[in-house]
Amino acid sequence: MIRVLLVDDQPLIRSGFRALLDLEDDIEVVAEAADGAECLALVGEHLPDVALVDIQMPVMDGIEATRRIAADPDLADVHVVMLTNYGMDEYVFDALRAGAAGFLVKDILPEDFLHSVRVAARGDALLAPAVTRTLIDRYVSQPPPAFTSGGLEQLTDRERETVALAAGGLSNDEIARRLIISPATAKTHINRAMAKLHARDRAQLVVFAYESGLVTPRGA
Repeated sequence: MIRVLLVDDQPLIRSGFRALLDLEDDIEVVAEAADGAECLALVGEHLPDVALVDIQMPVMDGIEATRRIAADPDLADVHVVMLTNYGMDEYVFDALRAGAAGFLVKDILPEDFLHSVRVAARGDALLAPAVTRTLIDRYVSQPPPAFTSGGLEQLTDRERETVALAAGGLSNDEIARRLIISPATAKTHINRAMAKLHARDRAQLVVFAYESGLVTPRGA
């Protein structure tokens, strides 16, 4: 059973998502919260597999709540997925950097929404091409301050190559085909890179790839 926490300051949004989730035999909504502070209290109490968290909320926004969840080792198995109104939300990069496993646009199709919850529960990042494009657009238009490549030297050449492909939005299966290796081996390279870089999940690997210069956006 996938345990889900819904966090949004709009009751109608929460009700809509809950109605969809309650129809599924393998998903249970364990609690609802209206702001980030309430989210922190409930996530510690219920330890959900997935926390669907709105980015902009009163009291404490979703990004700060996500940052605190990611920093708590007792909540390492909680996968935070940010909810946003726009696919190109200006906070997408900050959310991923804070530790979010990905993000969903609120007008997502019901079947895609349910699939995304299951993907997040497995521990896979929701890095659809739109997310990668958002990151790239951010770096093309507003290059971040110089970032040292600290951490890159810990990775093997194959691990660097795998991380770079993941930053391009490729799945493990796609990486495996590109490198002519098995999907299990591709996953192993990703997991080892995450461990060496202390990345919470695949999403943070993508952020690292761009910040470290391992991947350079076209046109940058």
